[in-house]
Amino acid sequence: MKTEGKMKVLGRLLVVTLVLCRFLIAQESYLVAEAHSGKILYQVNSEVKRPIAGLTKVGTAMVVLDWAKFSKANLSQLAVVPPQALSIGGSNPMAMIPGDRISLREALYSMLLGSDNVAAYTLAEHVGREIAARSSGSPQSAFVREMNHLGQALGMKRTRFSSPHGDRTTSTAKDFTRLAIYAARDTGFQFYVKQKSRTISSYRGNQIRSFKVSNTNTLLGNQGINGLRTGSSPTAGSCLALSAEKKALVAKLANGSTRLTPRRLIVVLLGSSDRFGRGQNLVQQGWSAYEGWRAQGMPVVDQSREVISVPQP
Repeated sequence: MKTEGKMKVLGRLLVVTLVLCRFLIAQESYLVAEAHSGKILYQVNSEVKRPIAGLTKVGTAMVVLDWAKFSKANLSQLAVVPPQALSIGGSNPMAMIPGDRISLREALYSMLLGSDNVAAYTLAEHVGREIAARSSGSPQSAFVREMNHLGQALGMKRTRFSSPHGDRTTSTAKDFTRLAIYAARDTGFQFYVKQKSRTISSYRGNQIRSFKVSNTNTLLGNQGINGLRTGSSPTAGSCLALSAEKKALVAKLANGSTRLTPRRLIVVLLGSSDRFGRGQNLVQQGWSAYEGWRAQGMPVVDQSREVISVPQP
């Protein structure tokens, strides 16, 4: 009887635990931070691990851009859409097929603005082949391994990249904020994601195919929002990462020099039922909280809890 009683208690505890886990996962996760100071302004469920869908493409873009800088590669070089690209499913706004050619630059535009899965896979195949030449494995696995190396270098301890396009990738709002801050520092990345639309081209044989791709981030231009990415899937729900800027604050110091304080807000929202409405509200609340913090003298009591420090790998 004692054993049966213990089993019943354990069974009830397991049910309660499962219910609580499902409740947490069902609730949206978000984190709002000021990028330059790293000050965390708001966060809810920010360390709950969950799928992030197309937000993954920020990591894909940064591996490509970092590789191009390191290797001095020209982003005008053409990549060939590999045979496996159509098997992944999802967005293919340019209706590309295996054998089509597209420049790395145009593929970045299609991926970051139009959430193009085929472009993401093609980028990973092309760049991954160069990376694999110095390591091992297939181009795709080498590229994803590099994504995870970047995540580790940024302190993304609860993130696991599994593909360049978002399938099976999991992270947290806090982890992804690290990646968003890192990406927002890159002027090239900023230029891509602030475009509302762009006419891009690919090649099928000798034929040039043009397509106007529109940014899936419909909040661009509102409240100083100038990026970053959207994402959605049946498992991840609707996700959104935003960057919003205000003019730098200028202060004259006693010694006659000038001090500039840049201001950039990062909002990461996962699993929301109203990502754009909630995103706008969080930007507004974030700026209000930031200005209040500044008015108090920018105090920090617990650095590890109140500030996100993002290294430059």
